Amino acid sequence: YFIRQRPNHTSRNTSITNPRISRAQLELQLAGSTRLMVRSIGRCPMLINGVQTKEGTLELGDVLELQNQLALVCIHRPRRIALQENHLPHEFGKPDHNGLVGESPAIWALREQCLRVSRRSNHVLLHGPSGSGKELLARALHGPNKGPLISRNAATLPEGLIDAELFGNLKNYPNPGMTEREGLIGQANGGVLFLDEIGELPEHAQTRLLRVLDEGEYQRLGESQSRTSHFRLIGATNRPPQQLKNDVLARFKQQINLPGLNERIEDIPLLIPFLFNKMSQEDPTLPSRFCDTHRGTLIPRTTPAFMRALVRRRWETNIRELEKLLWRSVDSSQGSYLELTDEMTSKPQPASPNDSVSAEAIRSSLRKHNGVQEKVWRELGLGSRHVLARLIKKYGISIK
Repeated sequence: YFIRQRPNHTSRNTSITNPRISRAQLELQLAGSTRLMVRSIGRCPMLINGVQTKEGTLELGDVLELQNQLALVCIHRPRRIALQENHLPHEFGKPDHNGLVGESPAIWALREQCLRVSRRSNHVLLHGPSGSGKELLARALHGPNKGPLISRNAATLPEGLIDAELFGNLKNYPNPGMTEREGLIGQANGGVLFLDEIGELPEHAQTRLLRVLDEGEYQRLGESQSRTSHFRLIGATNRPPQQLKNDVLARFKQQINLPGLNERIEDIPLLIPFLFNKMSQEDPTLPSRFCDTHRGTLIPRTTPAFMRALVRRRWETNIRELEKLLWRSVDSSQGSYLELTDEMTSKPQPASPNDSVSAEAIRSSLRKHNGVQEKVWRELGLGSRHVLARLIKKYGISIK
């Protein structure tokens, strides 16, 4: 049962004291490893994905709403969560020591992978959708006291000056009047060079990176002698990694896939207070208009319908898009709650090319990975575990 707690000074958790929610409100029952049977037994109307009903089956990613009172997202948490070594666990929902926000299985898997890769010195390729936090992860991989962190967006390197920007050049070379450059690779000696949008580098520029990635040797333009830079390259791209030149891609011994919001929708309610606290630094009037304060954190007041729209949305630019929608809501909301905007509800859900994955391919992968769905959706190239759950339901595949 989902039972409203009575206020109790000995309880560590905040009680749900709203009188509109019945003491015994919901009856929940497991229906397999990834489904929940739910039945409303209280007086507060229940909605599943916005449709009012008395009972139903919850799939991964579904939104359960107690009308105008509470919104819940159906997720599957891992049984075992590894913590970063040498760091105390961060408070639930708050940024960890690297600034990552989220408690979803996807973000915890990313934390574990980041911990493993940060111990090594291999070059790393980060790939993920726009706005998924690649620069933040690059800073996490760099860590403290590991030499300089030199960051540059590869798409901003002028076509005719790419070599000079990367490797440096002597004064007045190759053109009169040019200033002397140390070059990004020289600046990163003893540390990390982060090249965002590395996939935007022309092929000839990618080719010139091969020797310095292997041996650390390079030459400034106009110099005859070789130099050496001991650095780690962290490249980032929102393109498929295979679009990089094969021999360049082979130099990245470590690859990390960053999940977008579509793969961790359960983190959206945690990201909203985090973003709103940042927004309040730009506009100090926001807390008094829209926020309550809990343990020193500003918690924006939102309706369940507002939250439902965000967790059911198909995201493209992820955190940037979420922050933009919050600003739009701030500008259009008249009361003390953040309200829905047309932009939140008018975006159609695009047809997914993943629907072409056959039932037999899913069954074969499930057998191969002993039913571990996290490995299955990644192997099949699906957008998220929620896409896999939808296809399993579509094909009527039994999960044992």
